[in-house]
Amino acid sequence: MTPAHAGTGRLADEVSEAIAGGAEALLRSRRDDGVFDYGADSLRSTLATAGAVTALHFADPGGTADLIAAGAARLRRTQTEDGGWAMVPGLPAEPGPTAVSAAALHLVDPAGSAEQVAAGRRWMERYGGLAAIPHPEVVLWCRQFYGFVGWIAPADMRRFPLELALLPGLYRRLFDLRLPMASALGLAQTRHRPLTRVQRTLSRLAEPNALRVIRQTYEHEGSAGSWSEDAWVTGLVCTGLARAGVGQDMVDAAVGWLRRSMHPDGSWATTPLDAAWTMYAVRGLVEAGYGDDERLVASRDALLGLQQHRPFLAFGCPPGFWGWTAGRGWPAVLETGEIVSVLSRLPGTVQDAAVAEGVGWLTDRQDSRGSWGLCVRNTRVANSGPCPTTTAQALDALLDAGVPADDRRVRRALRWLGRAQLTGGGFESVWYREHTMGTAAVLETFARCGRSGDGPAVRARALLERTRNPDGSWGDGHGAPGTVEETGWAVAALLAAGAAPAEVEPGVRWLLAARLPDGGWPAEPVHEYVRRVSRYANPGFTHGMALRALGRYREALT
Repeated sequence: MTPAHAGTGRLADEVSEAIAGGAEALLRSRRDDGVFDYGADSLRSTLATAGAVTALHFADPGGTADLIAAGAARLRRTQTEDGGWAMVPGLPAEPGPTAVSAAALHLVDPAGSAEQVAAGRRWMERYGGLAAIPHPEVVLWCRQFYGFVGWIAPADMRRFPLELALLPGLYRRLFDLRLPMASALGLAQTRHRPLTRVQRTLSRLAEPNALRVIRQTYEHEGSAGSWSEDAWVTGLVCTGLARAGVGQDMVDAAVGWLRRSMHPDGSWATTPLDAAWTMYAVRGLVEAGYGDDERLVASRDALLGLQQHRPFLAFGCPPGFWGWTAGRGWPAVLETGEIVSVLSRLPGTVQDAAVAEGVGWLTDRQDSRGSWGLCVRNTRVANSGPCPTTTAQALDALLDAGVPADDRRVRRALRWLGRAQLTGGGFESVWYREHTMGTAAVLETFARCGRSGDGPAVRARALLERTRNPDGSWGDGHGAPGTVEETGWAVAALLAAGAAPAEVEPGVRWLLAARLPDGGWPAEPVHEYVRRVSRYANPGFTHGMALRALGRYREALT
C-alpha cells in the first residue's frame, strides 16, 4: 500500500468513527416518541418574553402582575454588557430585540427598569436607530412598540391597512403568515391611530374579515390560547385584540396560555421545532447509513403524525402539509419539502400516502413564476416570498418522491432559479444566513437533475470553491469563520455535483476536527429568525448536515 493510499485509508476509518459517534450523539436527543428535541437549550427568546409581558400589560395588568414582574426581571438579567439584547440570550446584541425589549420594559416597569431602558436606547442610537435596521418588517414591529410607549406619535406607527381584508386573496398575498398579527394590530389601530373618514369606514366594513382570520388560526390550533405556540406571535395578537377591545374570549385564552407557558426563570419561548429538529436529524442519519435503524421507526411515525390533513383556512392552504412545530402548526413549504424527502428515503411503504399528499400540496403551492415561498402562493413579502433555497428543497422533495427531472414543475423551477442567481454566482436564502447554504442547495438540485454543467450550476460551484476558508471550512461566503452547518452543506453539494473526494477533503478534515468530546458537533446561529436581524441555532440541523457530508464522502471513497 502506498503512503497516499494508507493516508486515505486512515481518513476513511476516522470518517466512519466520526459517523458512528455523531450518530449516537444525535440519537441521544431522541425522545421516546421519535422526536429529536433540543427545546430546553435553544428556544428561550428575548422577543417572546418582551411580547408576552407587553400583551399581559394590555390584557390583564392586575391579574398577571406576577408574570409581568418575572418577565421584566428576565429582560433586565439578559441585557448585554453593551446595553442591547439578543434574540437568543448570550449572543451579541441585535437591533430588533433591543428596540422591542427597551420599549417593553419602559411600558411595564418604567421606574424599576429606567437604567436598562436608557442603556438600550443608547445602544439603538449607536446602531443608527430604527432606520438602520436592514429589514422593513422588523422596523414595522419596532415602530409599533415605540408607539405603545409614546416614543413616536400614533400617526407615525406603520399602518396595517385593515381595509385590505375586504379582498381576502390580496390580503393573504400582502401579509402571508403575518395575517393574524397584522389583523390584530390593525384592529387596534382603528381605535388608537388617526385615520381618514374613508379609512375608518372601510376598516369598519373589513373588521369581521380580519377577526375571522385571527379566529381561523386560533381554532386550527385547537383554541388553546396560542398562535403558532410562540409567545412572540401570541403576544402581538393578544396585544392587538386587547387594545381593540374585541375577541375577549381569545384574549382570555391567550392570558391563560401565557401563564401556563412561562418558564420558572421568567422567560417565554418561541415555537417548539419538533418537525424541524426531527427532519434534519433523520435525513442526516439516513445519508450516513442509518436508514434501517429500528430507532428511526418511531421518528418516521412521528413525522407521519405531524402531517396535517385539514386545510389551513386563514392562509388559503389545502391539506397535506407540515409545519415546523407540532400537529396543529402553521404550514411551510420548507418543512413539507424536507419531510417528503426524508420519508421517501426511508424503507417501507407505510409512508407512501403521506408522501403523495405532500407532493400534491407542494404542487399546489408552487408560484406562477415557478418558485416556492413560505406557504402563500405568489406573495412577495420579505421572509415569505420566493426563495431559492426553499425552491431547491421543494424540488428535491419532488425528485425524491419519484417526479422525473423533465417534469414541467421541475423545469419551471429550474428556469426561475437561473433567473434568481446573483451576479457572483450565489443564491439567496430566506431561512439560512447569507449565501453558502443557499448556493449549495441550488447546486445540488441542478446536479440531481443532470444539469451540473448548466451555467447556474457551474457558477454556483465556482462560488463555493472560491469562498472556502483557508482552513478548509465554509462560513457565510463573505469571510466569516467556518461552521459545521455551512461546511457540511458545501461538502455534500460539491460531492453531489461530481467533485472528487480529494477536492472536499480539507472540509471533511475540518468537520472531523470540529467534533465535541461527546461525538457531536457545536451548533451555530446560522438560521434566520428574521433575515440579517435575528438568528438562532438548530442542533438537529447541525448534526444532520455533518452526517450528510461525511456519509456522502465515505460513499464517494468506495
